[in-house]
Amino acid sequence: MRFVVLSGQSGAGLTSARMALEDLGYFSVDNIPPPLWADLLKTVEAQNIHKVVVVVDIRARNLLSEVERVLSELKPFIIFLEAKSDILLKRYNLSRRLHPLGMGNLLREIEEERLTLAPLRDRADLVIDTSERTPRQLKEALEAALGEEESFLLRIFSFGFKWGPPQDADLVLDVRSLPNPHYDPVLKARPGTDPEVATYVFAEKKNEPLYRTLLATIGLSAEGARQTGRAAYTVAIGCTGGQHRSVAVAERLAQELSSRFRVELEHRDLEKAMQA
Repeated sequence: MRFVVLSGQSGAGLTSARMALEDLGYFSVDNIPPPLWADLLKTVEAQNIHKVVVVVDIRARNLLSEVERVLSELKPFIIFLEAKSDILLKRYNLSRRLHPLGMGNLLREIEEERLTLAPLRDRADLVIDTSERTPRQLKEALEAALGEEESFLLRIFSFGFKWGPPQDADLVLDVRSLPNPHYDPVLKARPGTDPEVATYVFAEKKNEPLYRTLLATIGLSAEGARQTGRAAYTVAIGCTGGQHRSVAVAERLAQELSSRFRVELEHRDLEKAMQA
């Protein structure tokens, strides 16, 4: 079990940090009382979950007296986020949110929070000042500190336009210009995963530049998404029914791109097309 406690000042980036840790595969829980942490770890471990992050901040101020004892027992990796007071002030003014302490004086609330959380900061294994960091830079700092890197996922799925266009794709590509095995009586009933169907789809050399363009487009788009901090990128490959051409192309793309990305492949309409 890898157990991380994430704490820090309101406005210092706790939400961005929690989301970054979730992208790294951590099961996150926000402000569960410290006395319940041990039971939480037992529960999630029984479900084969081995990475957990608990967020604890000033909202749990009435429960912070228990934190010291629980930290000594469980010995988590503690991350504390902070920022300069003037930066926190600007962030709150931009967001127009109220500070959790609700005292009516934002600068005073920031300083009171800093004082209250000081014991947690003193115990932290990692303190990050987010004053000049973007969410992406914060994510990179967390990855480096934990020795983990987000595993970017490229999702590729085939579909048939006759069943409706996809609503959840970042990039939709049309391969209906490729040879259609539907008109071959031997191949008509077979899926695009069949080697003979794939051979039929890619047989004409004049169509190879089209496939290579698709491969390059997806590679560049997915890499761009990864560089901007995206956790996943979804590409949809469509033909008429979603049985032959889109399936064969998606299979080949997934195989060739798997050397660069973690790829998840799905054939959305193949079963419906085979039964139609």
